[in-house]
Amino acid sequence: MVQYCRPRDLSDALERLEEANGRGRVLVGGTDLLVHVRRQPTEPVVLIDIKTASDLPPAVEITDELVRFGPTAVMSSLAVDPQLRAWFPALVDASAVVGSVAIRNRASLIGNICNASPACDTAPALLVHDARVTILSQDGTRSMPLTDFFLAPGRTACASGELVIALDVPIPANGFRSGFQRLTRRRGVDLATVSAAAGVTDRGVVTLGLGAVAPTPLLTAESAPIDCADADQVAAVVDELTAVANPISDVRAGREYRLAMTRVLAKRAVLAAAQIEEAS
Repeated sequence: MVQYCRPRDLSDALERLEEANGRGRVLVGGTDLLVHVRRQPTEPVVLIDIKTASDLPPAVEITDELVRFGPTAVMSSLAVDPQLRAWFPALVDASAVVGSVAIRNRASLIGNICNASPACDTAPALLVHDARVTILSQDGTRSMPLTDFFLAPGRTACASGELVIALDVPIPANGFRSGFQRLTRRRGVDLATVSAAAGVTDRGVVTLGLGAVAPTPLLTAESAPIDCADADQVAAVVDELTAVANPISDVRAGREYRLAMTRVLAKRAVLAAAQIEEAS
């Protein structure tokens, strides 16, 4: 049985979560959540729709140091924002390929990470941009790096009685660029077979965010500085950084294919971040 409630404010939402005793699910876009509910029709669940809560943070708030995304920031808005593209090109490119147009008009950025899919499209980009999650409960707020937020497929550090209220992404230093690449079996609503985001500093230090190659999205260590125009140096760094990938074989692809394509997409993401055309 599914119960639905629309709390008047965040305090009311937290009370409803406590009353649900672990069965509460926060609803904003619902593009993943409602599919899950339909697949589990006998599982009791309380849907707590916070979209109209009176004290909900703005969808996007820009300060001198960071961009704060609230629960109602949707993919379609991110994908067409020129200022966000200037700062976070990998995130904008990832947002632009989430599901279909109809899904992007409803799917929220915070909801996307809270679903905790290993193939989450926006996670690799958010990881290379050092995103932090702010979690709200009746005891107050707590913040953590996105790297610590993902625990396992479908599991996050957000406990029963808590909800994610904000996602903070620092405005990059001058010279930092990012790029994103994704492989799917077909265009449209298919999940990523492999995805990769790259962050490259003005000194040529490379960091990779990888999706669908482990139980959770991965952030690699930073590389030593390289010349991104040198194909051999890029290939060596990609091989070194993608060694952390440990994909499985499933209906979307086999393990060996995923490993090979992880290196291909990571290289393309590095070149895209460095704004270098890939040699044909």
